[in-house]
Amino acid sequence: MDISKHFLQSQLDHKSSKSLYLQIQELITAKIMNHSLPPGTKLPPERELASLFSVSRTTAINTYRQLEQQGLIQTKVGSGTYVADHSPNALNTSLPMPWHQLFSPYPQSPVSSILRELVSTPTSEYNISLAAGMPDPKFYPFDVFSNLFQKNSSSIDLNDLGHISTEGYAPLRQTIAALHCNKTTMPTTPDNVSILSGSQQGLYLLSKIFLQPGDCVVVQSPTYIGAVQVFHNAGVRILTLPANSSFPFSLLEDYLIRYRPKLFYIVPTFQNPNGRVLPLSERQELLRLAARHQLIIVEDDPYSELYYNEPPPPSLKALDNHDGVIYLGTFSKTLFPGLRIGWMVAATPVINRIALEKQYVDLHSSNLSQWLLHLFLQEEALQTHLVNVRKEYKKRRDAMANSIRRHCGANLDFSLPSGGFYLWCKLQTEVTSPVLLHEATKNGVSFVPGEAFYTDQSNLKELRLCFATHSEDKLEEGIKRLAKTLSSFDQQHPGPIKSNFATRPMI
Repeated sequence: MDISKHFLQSQLDHKSSKSLYLQIQELITAKIMNHSLPPGTKLPPERELASLFSVSRTTAINTYRQLEQQGLIQTKVGSGTYVADHSPNALNTSLPMPWHQLFSPYPQSPVSSILRELVSTPTSEYNISLAAGMPDPKFYPFDVFSNLFQKNSSSIDLNDLGHISTEGYAPLRQTIAALHCNKTTMPTTPDNVSILSGSQQGLYLLSKIFLQPGDCVVVQSPTYIGAVQVFHNAGVRILTLPANSSFPFSLLEDYLIRYRPKLFYIVPTFQNPNGRVLPLSERQELLRLAARHQLIIVEDDPYSELYYNEPPPPSLKALDNHDGVIYLGTFSKTLFPGLRIGWMVAATPVINRIALEKQYVDLHSSNLSQWLLHLFLQEEALQTHLVNVRKEYKKRRDAMANSIRRHCGANLDFSLPSGGFYLWCKLQTEVTSPVLLHEATKNGVSFVPGEAFYTDQSNLKELRLCFATHSEDKLEEGIKRLAKTLSSFDQQHPGPIKSNFATRPMI
């Protein structure tokens, strides 16, 4: 058997610190392990092996010696060298498991890992991250939770720490149902509530129960990164509605007639990333259109309690008389992300189907978190906490806005949101946001480029800055660093750097 054909495309790296004989040994081992060279295959003599790889005979001898020590080949006196039968010892090689070859295929895009990077990048004194949409840890009401635990731990029913209903801890579901009843004329019962391990889980579960590859969904553009990732993963076609001064109802209706989308995902209150609020009249018109076409609306509502002027209009779910809105809420923005508690309010058939799907993921969300959160809500501590953080985040919003006006001048334009966590900015210079990020990280400041919030990653002039995570002084320093980076560019700066979120530093 002529084995040379197996190595025609193989190249040795003569500049590598790894010896040539080890490189050849790894190439042959790989062929043996994937059965390209099955047991009993006769290998070329040492001289021919040396010629095949253009190395010395000594290198070939060392290669065979290494393979023989591993039990992968054997020499038969007077006959030659052969691939050995694979004993258990033969499998104990230095070749690593080919994990990436064994994974099932998954949709990949430039934003495939950005959410993981945003939430996992450690903070440092040098880097000021204006990227991740996280509340300031200084405002976490940990002392309240600690006191509640100390006060109530002796009276907890230990059965509540065992397995519970997949839909969630019953008292917490009752409490959340009551909160929704206070905001709507439609009755909301615990049967309409499912407790989630964060609202992101809700998005994933909804994609599992409603979507199949090739289906269509509608989103606003720009929109939340996590939703785009979920829909890409589901293999669906994403139809986008542009961010106009008024809602594009005619385009949405065209989509409904032409493509029959399964659902419409929307963040109608302090939208991530641009902070816009859908007016009451447009909310009512959207609900009428959805009811007419039997369109499911998925309302994602992380920020509506974080308003800095007047309260926003009622949620779509609160205005929904058709029961076609699925509402997602979370405590990650108002309390703290580590609580890992979100919730869904929907028609009972949806909640039941979600429970069937959720049991494959985690059976139920954290009992202890649900128990503590129920106590926190029962104590009416949430409203006191919200009053405090609204005041503080408003100061930070204004501090960042003033810093941009003061230091960035005409280079950066933005609109002032009336709630949420973000300033949505547009570059007024030749530089693009990916290039700006690449250089800004060298100056110790980072942000999310606007292209991440578009399904085609085509917008290169926008960026999102989070004002919630840092103090006013640190925000001022972060904007100074951004301004310093902007001032370093001129008309001759090189063109856009290709996006690669998986390798960007300090996001």
